[in-house]
Amino acid sequence: MPKALITGITGQDGSYLAELLLSQGYEVHGLIRRASTFNTQRIDHIYRDPHNGDKANLFLHYGDVANTGNLVDLIYNVQPDEIFHLASQSHVRVSFDLPEYTGDVTGLGTIRILEAIRKSGIKSRFYQASSSEMYGSAAPPQNENTPFAPQSPYAAAKVYAYWVTRNYRQGYGIFACNGILFNHESPRRGETFVTRKITRAIAAILAGKQKYLYLGNLDAKRDWGYAPDYVAAMWKMLHLDKSDDFVIGTGEAHSVRQFLDEAFNYVNLDWHDYVRIDPRYFRPTEVDYLLADASKARQVIGWEPRVYFHDLVHIMVDADLELAGLQSPGEGERILEKHHGEWHRWKDQVITMDNRANDHGEINV
Repeated sequence: MPKALITGITGQDGSYLAELLLSQGYEVHGLIRRASTFNTQRIDHIYRDPHNGDKANLFLHYGDVANTGNLVDLIYNVQPDEIFHLASQSHVRVSFDLPEYTGDVTGLGTIRILEAIRKSGIKSRFYQASSSEMYGSAAPPQNENTPFAPQSPYAAAKVYAYWVTRNYRQGYGIFACNGILFNHESPRRGETFVTRKITRAIAAILAGKQKYLYLGNLDAKRDWGYAPDYVAAMWKMLHLDKSDDFVIGTGEAHSVRQFLDEAFNYVNLDWHDYVRIDPRYFRPTEVDYLLADASKARQVIGWEPRVYFHDLVHIMVDADLELAGLQSPGEGERILEKHHGEWHRWKDQVITMDNRANDHGEINV
């Protein structure tokens, strides 16, 4: 039975990746931070308590990517075949407020794990969650050869993590891949991220609980895909004969304004009646246009997105409507039945994240 370790298992990507790996027959180990409250809502439906006589293939370990000794001990004891490093402080706007913390966790966290692999002597394959934010002000479309031009502390920390991953691959022979993932969303996206903020607001407006939605830059363009598609790409990367780096995205870019159009029109509302601009949500340095050229991933690992922008928005709106106890148009469930339906099903989509959750994700993301 193959064995995997996931940092950030309680976040959007970590929870979907855990589901995928369990469906493939893996024993899955997840790193979670010790806290006074639980933050496991996204994985509660796949956890099996061995005290109840259930066969458990998912195991959670307390730890922190800021603690080198803890990481060395964990990797040595678990002896994972594959390590997926997804944990970080991943909210870009917050990184301007917490730049030192972001650098420590998002940047140095990666080298701590690489050092743990090297020192333990375990022949684990390593996946680093790189980000399209690294491209920053670089002209679109962006691919593996596009120079980085980071525009935030988060992006700069990710650039550092990207290069040390390549360095340990070249210098120590570690099988290490960078997945440069463009924006990927889902009903499990943290509630402070703009896409989920929009879809939750729609549900709250229809329920009579919210009057206005406050946003920042509506003209920023992003290549938005569907998170479960992207975790499949992560897994494919670690099953190559030779490690490499890959851009993952849909090849389509849409603005926040277009997301509003699609989401509000889906429920017969006009977003102009509800959206207000708040300057607090603008970044000191904006990233205007991110568009993936994922042709290398298509050719080398055979990856293609199954869900594109239009369907993504409908999935997210439907999920938040149902989460609020409202009737949804129902397109979301039909889309998943068409494009997924094996390890990834609608009944596990509508997962609430209450006020206890750290939805900047993403260190427990």
